[in-house]
Amino acid sequence: MAADKDQRRGPQGSPPSILELPTISVPPSHSADIVLPLHPRVPARLERVIVVGASTGGTEALKDLLLPIPAHAPPILIAQHMPELFTKSFAERLNSICKITVKEAKQGERILPGHAYVAPGHSHLLLAGSPGSYVCELSQAPPVNRHRPSVDVLFRSAANVGGRNIFGVILTGMGRDGAQGMRELHDAGAYNIAQDAASCVVFGMPKEAIALGGVNEILPLREIAARLMVLVTKFGG
Repeated sequence: MAADKDQRRGPQGSPPSILELPTISVPPSHSADIVLPLHPRVPARLERVIVVGASTGGTEALKDLLLPIPAHAPPILIAQHMPELFTKSFAERLNSICKITVKEAKQGERILPGHAYVAPGHSHLLLAGSPGSYVCELSQAPPVNRHRPSVDVLFRSAANVGGRNIFGVILTGMGRDGAQGMRELHDAGAYNIAQDAASCVVFGMPKEAIALGGVNEILPLREIAARLMVLVTKFGG
């Protein structure tokens, strides 16, 4: 019996070899710094812009948010975590039921009132300035918070060029993407709204944004659209 045990222990009595499991590669979790620096500046324009971030549960939440938005509303830029095969059809579906025009964003496209621009699933969506207007900018830089499009990237870009002209909205979603960007928006003078826990599918992203101190109001989903229109009227749009 002792001899059998020694044989199982391997040569020279060493412990038996253990089956090696394959190494699991976890992609790095980059911050928005990998796409653009934080550099807020005084807005060159007066137009108001709404920026929205969402993840888990966001497709239905965005429908509920956009349906009441009137055709004269400020432009809306949306970063929803979604594979690229679905973002165009998602935008088309929203467009068919909303008063505003909803479309997948394109590089260099001038943003217009009464329009919502959905980030394509293959790119980050940024708000950028050009002579006389705001435009959509797309970037295929690495994922941020393991997402592309990333809410943090959209929000940081809006903080950089829009500042106090921006209304930020963070909806249901898992994780923390958008929390840092919402704080950056807040510090640049934007007014921010987070969806409340009761109406979220997952109270992750809004909870993180609230914890970082970047949120002005916490509201049920059904109240956010009307509140945005009140704010637009109050601050001008």
